[in-house]
Amino acid sequence: MNILITGGASGLGLATAEAVEKEGWRALVVDVRAPDQRFEHVTADLSDRGEAERAVRELAERAGGLDGVVTAAGIDACGRMEDVPADDWERVIKVNLLGTASVIRAALPYLKHTRGKIVTCASTLGLRPLSDASAYSASKFGVVGLTRALAVELRGEVGVTLLVPGGMRTSFFDGRPEQYKPGPEAGLNDPADVAQTVVFALRQPTGCEVRELVVCPSTETSWP
Repeated sequence: MNILITGGASGLGLATAEAVEKEGWRALVVDVRAPDQRFEHVTADLSDRGEAERAVRELAERAGGLDGVVTAAGIDACGRMEDVPADDWERVIKVNLLGTASVIRAALPYLKHTRGKIVTCASTLGLRPLSDASAYSASKFGVVGLTRALAVELRGEVGVTLLVPGGMRTSFFDGRPEQYKPGPEAGLNDPADVAQTVVFALRQPTGCEVRELVVCPSTETSWP
């Protein structure tokens, strides 16, 4: 199976690409920076619809089609809305929500042909917001709504799964002020463990779909 993964150069995206390869499938990575050279990839800025569409088409044509898409790319801009520069705030929406939509839109002709699967990556902050995360929460609430709508729109044609992960031990928190970094007591999940749930959703036979998966550390404070 050919599985296209956004954000596949790091974090959950990289863990998913590695899990896909272990299954004997083919990982096709889209990221703003080049991933590990063992993966076929195209670099693209997902805030740019044209770049996102080009990357999907290029990888799909190179691979001879797509059997699945996992939209794991995501960024954040922490701080109170009045303090976050408007361009930074809006870029979070463009990458996390509009980038997800652009990738899926471009992939649909290929996925409909194979009756493939989509796994979107939201967040527990897409179900329960926190202060100083308005852009991220808005984008992930949007991903939740988009995915649920697509599950209805594409039923019988393409499988759709909403993944709602809690905190993971990734570089996502690097470079933040200390107040926005999880403390040592957070007990974050290994992204490799979360990636296994993505594989589980992708592995389901045609016509059997995992609609939603909430996967978080047992001590997760943002759930429920």
